[in-house]
Amino acid sequence: MTAHTPHTPPFRDPHLPFAKRIDDLLSRLTLDEKVGFLHQFAPAVERLGIAGFRTGQEALHGVAWMGQATVFPQAVGLGATWNTDLVHRVGEAVSKETRAMRARDERVGLNVWSPTVNLLRHPLWGRNEEGYSEDPKLTSAIATAYTQGLRGSHPTYWRTAPVLKHWLAHNNETDRATASSSVRPRVLHEYDLRAFRETVEAGAVAGVMPAYNLVNGRPNHVSPYLREHLRAWTEEELLVCSDAGAPSNLVDHEHYFDTHEEATAASLVAGVDSFTDHGTDGSQIVQRVQGALEQGLLTEADIDTAVRRQLSVRFRLGEFDPLYDPYAETKDFDTPAHRALAQEAAEQAIVLLKNEGVLPLAPDTRLAVVGLLADECKLDWYSGTLIHRSTPLEGLYERFGAERVEFAEGVDRVRLKTSTGTFLHVQEASEASDEVRGAEGALDPALLAGRTDLPPLTTDPTGTEFALIDWGAGVLTLRAPDGRYLSVAEDGYLRASADQPGGWVVQETFRLEPHGKGHLLRHIGTGRHVSVAADGVKVADENPEIFDLIIVERGEDAVTRVTAQADVVLVVAGNDPHINGRETEDRTTLRLPPHQERLLRAARAANANTVLALVSAYPYAVDTAALPAVLWASHGGQAAGTALARVLAGDVSPAGRLPQTWYADDADLPGLLDYDVIGGRQTYLYFEGTPLFPFGHGLSYASFSYGDLTTREEDGTLHVSFILTNTGDVTADEVAQLYTRAVDPALPRPRRELVAHRRVTLAPGAREELSFEVPLRAFEFWDVTRGGWRLEPGPYDVLVGASSEDIRLRTTVLLDGEPAAPRAVLQRGLDAADFDEQNGIDIVDRTKTAGDAVTAADGKAGELVYRDCDFGDGVTEVTVSVAGEGVVELSLDGGAVLAALTSESGESGEPESGPYDYTALDAGIVAEGVHDVHLRLRGPLRLAHVGFSG
Repeated sequence: MTAHTPHTPPFRDPHLPFAKRIDDLLSRLTLDEKVGFLHQFAPAVERLGIAGFRTGQEALHGVAWMGQATVFPQAVGLGATWNTDLVHRVGEAVSKETRAMRARDERVGLNVWSPTVNLLRHPLWGRNEEGYSEDPKLTSAIATAYTQGLRGSHPTYWRTAPVLKHWLAHNNETDRATASSSVRPRVLHEYDLRAFRETVEAGAVAGVMPAYNLVNGRPNHVSPYLREHLRAWTEEELLVCSDAGAPSNLVDHEHYFDTHEEATAASLVAGVDSFTDHGTDGSQIVQRVQGALEQGLLTEADIDTAVRRQLSVRFRLGEFDPLYDPYAETKDFDTPAHRALAQEAAEQAIVLLKNEGVLPLAPDTRLAVVGLLADECKLDWYSGTLIHRSTPLEGLYERFGAERVEFAEGVDRVRLKTSTGTFLHVQEASEASDEVRGAEGALDPALLAGRTDLPPLTTDPTGTEFALIDWGAGVLTLRAPDGRYLSVAEDGYLRASADQPGGWVVQETFRLEPHGKGHLLRHIGTGRHVSVAADGVKVADENPEIFDLIIVERGEDAVTRVTAQADVVLVVAGNDPHINGRETEDRTTLRLPPHQERLLRAARAANANTVLALVSAYPYAVDTAALPAVLWASHGGQAAGTALARVLAGDVSPAGRLPQTWYADDADLPGLLDYDVIGGRQTYLYFEGTPLFPFGHGLSYASFSYGDLTTREEDGTLHVSFILTNTGDVTADEVAQLYTRAVDPALPRPRRELVAHRRVTLAPGAREELSFEVPLRAFEFWDVTRGGWRLEPGPYDVLVGASSEDIRLRTTVLLDGEPAAPRAVLQRGLDAADFDEQNGIDIVDRTKTAGDAVTAADGKAGELVYRDCDFGDGVTEVTVSVAGEGVVELSLDGGAVLAALTSESGESGEPESGPYDYTALDAGIVAEGVHDVHLRLRGPLRLAHVGFSG
């Protein structure tokens, strides 16, 4: 080992272990310098030659927000590939482009905030596009592959440092900064933690980001789970980065703490190491930390712990070893290989949901292509800027020839007539100034977006014919003939200045509100109505204009005109990722927008050979009975159109598989805030209804047979093998899926549960033996009676097939385990959250720092059931630990009430104790033997524990 020279401080010596170098650097930093490091934008320390550092670079499916980059399919599309090798290669490409972009722009960060591993529990979640799957095993497999690609393969240095989002149980945008996810222990361990755990244990994760929401009444940013679970899974230092603005939310929105000093100190002690708040201005966080230090809420050791974790990431990224960093010279950007990979990923993500023989299309097929998404390549909030793009229409022109393809978008063409008889008017492209034109004279949307120096809309006797695009739920956009969308800039004037709807607050969406014999036009982004003034058309608080909507052509008429003579009609429907379901906004229904349903009906009425291609960020409930073929693809990035055309033409046999259940109706869905997947019978694991399309579903142009299933248990592992054969006449991929289920469980267990899968390519007639090693711990469940995992002995089905419902092979294995035992309530009592069943109960925080309690969800009444409680030779007293006002009623086996324990209010009518001031209440009971304990809570009290004594 080469020692450092006297002129080189040890932290600069690449031959020393990182731990020693970090110790040395920490010893050289002043307390003020270390405090400065706690903000997302850590300042430079010039006296030590240390550059500034930024945590956070969005890279969910390509480098985002930093300009042009290769754009891959959305995360849910990558999940639909079920292909870990492919996703690993996508991660590699994204990390290489991150390095290449940073080489020319130091604002590009190497600490990437990706991937999102939140489970797609509820399909109405606005951020469905960001997750991989509703299943924790598939999610962790895809996330592990992506993080390993982002990390790189060098044993010491990392190409980028991925941070998983969003810890924990985060699946709603409605009230996301104040809502609490009630997560019972079994759901916590068997479902929500699993995707994070298996990905972290794989060793390519640099950290996590806590979510905005609370879990069991406690904000994720002060969660004890960061220490108790996350950091117990690995010996690596993990960096915990707050979500944007979340540190302030602890006081400003959640009111969990009285002061920002308390909140910041609690977050830091809980395990948050980097605070994302107030943009690039770190002064507020610095002041709060300094205030917490002065008040004795923090010590310098607490600061050192957080800074150490941040420095660990910076050292792994090679910041202090530019000559040794193997990734320092990475320049791979928009390479032919990356473009090919984007197309391969888009092709592999396409799911064939239904096919009655109309696909693949013959080479001489005459196509009519219709729909709002037919000539679109939509981006989402976490996309980069497209360098290349391919819409479905462009892909079909390229594949089949423009002479064989006719197109109708299907929008309503309208004019908006004012109360004075004039019409809204947009300048034609020829009227626009040269300042907004590109090199060849065409309008440059990037130069148009957000400009306030362009003339606003006016009125004239003729007006402009707009494309009125109805996205459902009353939300519409208006597009000028040259493709520009109407938008509202900061000065309030309407201009045709947007290439696409977008932005954190979308400024391109409107509502038409009936008013008398006309309509008011409300701008959704500002909430104001459109008015017409002498200096232009704008939004205002008064004098709204009453418009007469003149329909020049209905979308259905355009569809009928182009579809009647076609051999096949392709309807491309779906969503715009910035509208009606996105970050900050959940969907309200699974249904397609009514306008798109009308277009689909019009196409089907004109031509029975109508194929539906859904291009969307989430599932829909669509009546597919009369359609001969249906496909789904997420928004597929830059090669989406080419990929769809190749699948339709049969150049590629589709092999995407659904990463989540497609439900048939809104009535099948649980409440958006019901996180109890077990009690609510949610996801394919527990859902007992008939889905529209099941988890894992996807068809092929080939056929496959499964055979020769064998199993063997050895050394804590179940070895499973079978033969897969391509019995079709085309080379194709098949996704073989391995599920298990407990045959006769004592407690509710999954109907079936994915434990392994593999995507394989087989030529016609080819066969391959697939083997899997399933650890027996995959059969365990979280036993609340002992607070740990347990393998229940007994028979388990091993199920092999092409989806969760298309099972081709099955056998049963008999596994040894630990037999169930009644709850030893005399020794342990009952922790309130360890129930087996509940009705009307929420789990809340027992204290601000640890533990769970329960309360009635509506503050009025709720019921809890604890099965098989062993009272031994008898008990004579029950003690409940409660806070607040209310009554706890206890009965056995659902019989008469044996005890009613009352926590009374004080003279003022207010509870005598706060939410964390627990009181022990006693009552006499007589019970012996084994019984089910039923507890009914009345009133807003919190119950933490129930004890029994003889």
